[in-house]
Amino acid sequence: MHYQFFATTPKALEGILANEVEMLGGENVRQKLAGVAFQGDLETAYTTCLWSRVASRILLLLSSFEVKSQQDLYDGIQRIDWFEHLNANDSLAVSFSSKNNSAINNSHFGALRVKDAIVDQMRARFNVRPNVDTEHPSIRVNVHLQDDTAQLSLDLSGESSHRRGYRDINIAAPIKENLAAAILLRAGWPDIARRGGTLLDPMCGSGTLLIEGALIAGDIAPGLQRDYFGFLGWKQHNATLWQSLLEQAQQRRDIGMHQLPVIVGFDQDRHTVSAALKHIDNAGLTGKIHVEKRDIASASASERWPKGLIVCNPPYGERLGDEEEVALLYRKFGETLKQHFSGWQATIIIGNPELGFKLGIRSQRPITMFNGSLECRLLRFSIEEKAFFEPKTHSQQERIEHIRRRAHTEQADQQAEMFANRLRKNIKRLTKWIKQHQVHCYRLYDADLPEFAVAIDIYHGDETWVNVQEYESPKTIDPAKANQRLAAAMAVIPHVLNIPAENIFLKIRRKQKSTDQYEKQGDSRHFHIVEEGGCKFWVNFEDYLDTGLFLDHRPLRLLLQEQAKGKRFLNLFAYTGSATVHAAVGGAISSVTIDMSNTYLAWAQRNFVLNGIQGNHTLVRANCLKWLSDQVDTHQKTRFDLIFLDPPTFSNSKKMDEAFDIQKDHVTLIRNAMSLLAVNGTLYFSTNFRRFKINHEELGKFKIDDISKSMIPEDFARNSKIHYCWKITH
Repeated sequence: MHYQFFATTPKALEGILANEVEMLGGENVRQKLAGVAFQGDLETAYTTCLWSRVASRILLLLSSFEVKSQQDLYDGIQRIDWFEHLNANDSLAVSFSSKNNSAINNSHFGALRVKDAIVDQMRARFNVRPNVDTEHPSIRVNVHLQDDTAQLSLDLSGESSHRRGYRDINIAAPIKENLAAAILLRAGWPDIARRGGTLLDPMCGSGTLLIEGALIAGDIAPGLQRDYFGFLGWKQHNATLWQSLLEQAQQRRDIGMHQLPVIVGFDQDRHTVSAALKHIDNAGLTGKIHVEKRDIASASASERWPKGLIVCNPPYGERLGDEEEVALLYRKFGETLKQHFSGWQATIIIGNPELGFKLGIRSQRPITMFNGSLECRLLRFSIEEKAFFEPKTHSQQERIEHIRRRAHTEQADQQAEMFANRLRKNIKRLTKWIKQHQVHCYRLYDADLPEFAVAIDIYHGDETWVNVQEYESPKTIDPAKANQRLAAAMAVIPHVLNIPAENIFLKIRRKQKSTDQYEKQGDSRHFHIVEEGGCKFWVNFEDYLDTGLFLDHRPLRLLLQEQAKGKRFLNLFAYTGSATVHAAVGGAISSVTIDMSNTYLAWAQRNFVLNGIQGNHTLVRANCLKWLSDQVDTHQKTRFDLIFLDPPTFSNSKKMDEAFDIQKDHVTLIRNAMSLLAVNGTLYFSTNFRRFKINHEELGKFKIDDISKSMIPEDFARNSKIHYCWKITH
């Protein structure tokens, strides 16, 4: 049976991918933007998943239909007989994207609508609904909506094909595996390797180019080490065919491992060398790739190494104030190539084309590539004397001007380096704790240095994101100086954390008026999935002041999860419902989640869906103060075994009858909440109002234990007053 497929790839790699797909058996191959359309049978699909070095995903097209409304999308999905693809008790995940003026431009709403259509069909036929599993679902459904046309596909890759299975997820890489492979293919490495030439990366970082070079030279399938593909749980999966292809790939690997040429990497940082060695070991290439600590100025080739290819992804020089240092690095690199590597080929990828001239070697015509969203140039050149030239140097006047500018910024540079060192120190301090407790989202820095009054939170999901919050400067601080320090911090962060600048988000925290913290800051509607204690949450870094997950409450949420089994749970002032998710995952038999914001209740509902929470778990839109008061006046009160009460410090929202003040109103609030607490139940009350004093006298009939100290997590240890927390029982 022949199918229609689409292989996605980063922009500018379509031509390489088209050649690759043809070699792997694809028919009627056609280049498209950021991908390649082709035809073939199931063996072609499996072969492409296993052997493609530059594809990101392999999609099997199921249908194409017109979408001018939400109902059109729902109906189009329902026209597919999903029982042909999964059983009613299997799992699924949905990804949705849209472009141009499409009827649905909210990717998360679109994904939910697609999921609903599939689930509703299966429930109507079998009275059972498939589970949602965003990590390793039985099938992953992909919908791309462009203008009025939806393309519905199964994602046969399951996760991005650049993930080969050898990378340590805790080590960030400046270049993805499929881009590294594309660079090597463009550089002519397959032919050089067949002739026995050497591969050398003199600034090898975590070893990606070296490992991809070994996979190419050794005829090793890039997908051979992966234990998950999107088709493994698909009902039409041919396990016998797949096993046969794996065995063939393993045989080719066994032969290729004996034919590997010399592959060597240098790097000046010993931690980076350690990371590269770990990845090499993970890839099963220990002893086949040599890596050592060596500065670029001392890089040279052994006489025993056949001349071959130098490939490199050097620093791009994006950081503020480091242009001269990076330019000097490139000049040193060029001098090293001229002195020690005559007769070799070289290929480097650079973000700043001007830096290429610092090498002093004429290149072939540059090739445009994209490292993430950053447009780069791939330079290829033969290292031979006729290509050498003397790089342009600054005139004496330019040097004087540069020194003058540096004198003005020297203090700022020293402060920026001090800030960078503090980040590194905090990373070192927290690393063991993060691994031991499997923490995915945490605070790395919280105004540790008075000159840099920012909070930095790290969120790990399928990518890593950084949420930076600048605290509003006192009026005594010169705004220009504050902005300069902020710019320095924002320049330092991506380099210290090795994270793309587009994954770093900045907000400014000011004293809030009323419910300003709930007001929209933007309308990107970009949500991402993160994990905490076995629970998953949608977070948003652009549209709101807060992300949807208060990181300082992590210990309390985990405590609720531990205590929730078999209990009835009440979550007041629930925000995005994260505490309820923990309680439900922990085994709560029922829950009521209350907030007066439609936005946050909808967010909570998405969190419920993400975690497969259903049944007796209710979301209520209400003013918590009035809801509690009404419950007190009800004769047949609903009782709860576990209550979480985390009210705002102050609110005069239009949705409330009168202003709320936590210090003035907490006694009534706690009394009303305690009237709903079962005899042996527990209420946890929390506030982040730093001057708060709990009124023990008026709450004397309750047992009140201050557990604030135990509820401050390690990453907030510097700020013991981030919040207060009490355990209250009858």
